[in-house]
Amino acid sequence: MIQRLSKLLLPLWVAMAYLFLYIPLFVLVIFSFNKTAFPYRWVGFSWCWYQDLFASSALWDAVYNSFIVGLSAVALSVIIGLLFVMWIVQRKSEYFLTLFYPNLIVPEIVLAVGLLSFFIFFHIPLGLNTLVVAHTLLGLGYTIPILHSSFVAFDPRLIEASLDLGATPTQTFFKIVLPIITPALLAAGLLVFILSLDDFLIAFFCAGSDAQTLSLYIFSMIRSGVSPEVNALATLMIIVSSILVMAYSSLQVRDRIW
Repeated sequence: MIQRLSKLLLPLWVAMAYLFLYIPLFVLVIFSFNKTAFPYRWVGFSWCWYQDLFASSALWDAVYNSFIVGLSAVALSVIIGLLFVMWIVQRKSEYFLTLFYPNLIVPEIVLAVGLLSFFIFFHIPLGLNTLVVAHTLLGLGYTIPILHSSFVAFDPRLIEASLDLGATPTQTFFKIVLPIITPALLAAGLLVFILSLDDFLIAFFCAGSDAQTLSLYIFSMIRSGVSPEVNALATLMIIVSSILVMAYSSLQVRDRIW
């Protein structure tokens, strides 16, 4: 009797948890199409808030900054992470690998304040450059474990066979190693881009007053009052983030199959 009851209650609890998490998102998406400027009641379907949103030059500046910072952080974190993991694998020592795990443990507010203090101490002006550095440091905490797990699963006999057949180390890397770890590289890059696109705390502390990302743009819109344009922009970010998360998950599955 208890086992049957538990089998019925467990799916119910899981369904309630998912509803608790996703009902606010559904409400946000629905009211982004509401015609009225006060989103407490439904009046009628309209695209007007999306039209006003796309007509805003400040939005496109924030999108441009977010993509510049995200792509730069992806490139730097993937390159630095790949070189670091290759160095660790060659030395056969995982001691330095633990230096990047605090990024996953330390609260993001602590990391943001620490980076801000570092920039102020060395008199580095805040802007897109400091934000790229901050997001790269944040991304390394995710990139290095992903790439390291891919290298651990890598069969070293493939490299030995390539070298025995006369290939140079450079040819071996580009023709053997790089194609095999490409899914892990793409997955790590997508994850870093998602983190950079959705980040607010580090951007709030390290971007300065001149550089504005999408998260800071949403924050400035909320401070001036709740507007349906916020719902429209949040809906677009949900769609983009969902697409990137699905792409990241598919790459993770592909990496495991390989």
